[in-house]
Amino acid sequence: MMPEIACYGLAGHAESPRELLDEVRRAEGLGIGSVFLSERFNVKDAGVLAGAVAAATEQIGIATAATNHNTRHPLVTATMATSVHRLSGGRYAFGLGRGFDLLFDVMGLPRVTGAQMADAISIYRRLWHGEGFGHSGPAGDYPYLSQDSSFDEDIPVLMMAIGDNSLRLAGQVADGVVLHTFFTDETLARAVALVRTAAEEAGRDPAAVRIWSVLATVEESIPEEVRLRKLVGRLATYLQGYGEVLVRANGWSLADLQAFRDHPLVQGYAGAFDAVGTVEELSRLRDEVLPAAWLEAAATGCAAQCARRIQDQLDAGADSVVLHGATPAELSPVLSAWSAVRDAAALDDLPVNPGWSAAAARALR
Repeated sequence: MMPEIACYGLAGHAESPRELLDEVRRAEGLGIGSVFLSERFNVKDAGVLAGAVAAATEQIGIATAATNHNTRHPLVTATMATSVHRLSGGRYAFGLGRGFDLLFDVMGLPRVTGAQMADAISIYRRLWHGEGFGHSGPAGDYPYLSQDSSFDEDIPVLMMAIGDNSLRLAGQVADGVVLHTFFTDETLARAVALVRTAAEEAGRDPAAVRIWSVLATVEESIPEEVRLRKLVGRLATYLQGYGEVLVRANGWSLADLQAFRDHPLVQGYAGAFDAVGTVEELSRLRDEVLPAAWLEAAATGCAAQCARRIQDQLDAGADSVVLHGATPAELSPVLSAWSAVRDAAALDDLPVNPGWSAAAARALR
């Protein structure tokens, strides 16, 4: 197993969650250390998918990356996490993200703040360690919360982070941090520094926070239409949803973002480009709209070139790398190339659970 490497299960748009079962078995067979599970409000429920992976595998780490604290009662969320934690034999890490303000607006849910996320994490941890209590705070008012007084569960919490404030908060309160796809190497290094500095200022061991880079990986043997969807379509979809956050994080041009938004193909586009974009549309985005440098914040080319990009992430300070947007089968050549060059002595010490760093795992023993 290569514990420093992860993939996403059902990456992007998916119609059949059952496909996940074959994916994760294949991933485990290829030596991928962890599978990350994003949540969409269609057929990708975080708890169901994590439970399925736990039942279908024996070794691979499992991460929810991510759900939101405001879509479930905290007792329901805590129960989901303890259930998967025990079902998987301790391979599970629970992940939270801020989510999308506009989506919460139409759902009638409060927008998520950093204070709410930190408060929710404190609630989960108290429940996982057997406490019963009433609570009033940013995450809500609850007369009484309790799971089981015998609980003493060490379940790591991952936070998804893009902006500086989220990165600092993650360093202060989370066990692991999952960065965003299409970070440049310079942005990755700066993000790592922000997380570790925030952890140290909070009185924590900076090395105890496991930092995951998320690297869009589109190896050249994949058919061109699929490559376009996984690279151009994925970046365009992010820009549709929260482009300004990603552009500011990378120090990219806001004028280029506005040009993207103003393009006739983008204005009023019905759906996400990574789900419904045609070859013609995605080719136009690549050739006419998106700056070439933005698409370079990924792993492309032959398997050896993609493996080199994995090392770039580690060199920039990440502990581990999620190879994003590709199925385990599509990643097979990249994994072979990476296994031939990886520094096993430095990397094999990482825990299987994607929420624990080597330092944190030692402290728990």
